[in-house]
Amino acid sequence: MDLDLTLVRAFAATAETLHFGRAAARLGTSQQALSKRIARLESLLSVRLFERDGGTRLTEAGERFESAAREALAAGERAVAAAVGVGQSVRIDVWGHLYAPMRTIAQAADALGSVPWEPGPARDWASAADALLAGDTDFGFGRVHPLPGGRDAGLAQQLVRLEPVDAVVGASHELAGADELRPADLHDSTLWCPADPTRLDFMQCFANRFGIARRQGGPNLGVDHLVQHLRTDAACFTLFPADAPLPDAAGLRSIPLVAPTPLYAWSLAWRTAHRHPMLDTLLRGFTEAGRARRWLDYAPERDWLPDADRAKLAVGT
Repeated sequence: MDLDLTLVRAFAATAETLHFGRAAARLGTSQQALSKRIARLESLLSVRLFERDGGTRLTEAGERFESAAREALAAGERAVAAAVGVGQSVRIDVWGHLYAPMRTIAQAADALGSVPWEPGPARDWASAADALLAGDTDFGFGRVHPLPGGRDAGLAQQLVRLEPVDAVVGASHELAGADELRPADLHDSTLWCPADPTRLDFMQCFANRFGIARRQGGPNLGVDHLVQHLRTDAACFTLFPADAPLPDAAGLRSIPLVAPTPLYAWSLAWRTAHRHPMLDTLLRGFTEAGRARRWLDYAPERDWLPDADRAKLAVGT
């Protein structure tokens, strides 16, 4: 029997989400069309792959088929790449763009040599997780945090860098003359977020931990827009990686935060159902670059991490 990979891909998306509507959305098709593909596959195999009463779940046959189905999809991708003369590329979606994630990837790439990278932009971790689960990208890179409703189930991650962040203020801010600040010193200031603050988990965790009651968000129109807002609003501050240069620092102060120093956690994420052949190579590159640059230095008495990020250190992932 010849397997149609379109049908197999429909099965894989539904097996990941256990929800026909979400699976159809990931595949860019209608729920009716997806259901027809699953029914066609079940007819060809002469087995039921999903139970549909009281929610969607895999049957025993579906559980047996799932791993082999993903292997078939991966083999199909490799076959297409071989036919058109394309090498084993690495598709990696990045987010947290204002914090310049490509700086870290570039340093890991230097340790790896000639890896054919294909970076792609993601809106945020949630959209990157969807792309990973749908097989639309191979890896994700950015700050990873728990998603509502277990949307990140089926994904693995490894922490690769902890980056100190500074407080950035305009020259007219009342704390602009400080050589360093404690996070608690900012409790009377307004935390400016380049998005709805509820969508920026790190900012939310920081503000909650250090008593920053006033939080203001606006559209993410790039770093230039961000710094212009800080120049003109003397009550605002934002957080920015200490190692990331601001494009135009005139009229701004980037002040180190101490006692404790907040750390921004960068992680590599991937889909557990399909182990990409370059995974070990990538992890080696990040490990080598991190060891040389002390990316994972962390002292509990000196540094602060959100609870979810600190847990990654405890389990080594």
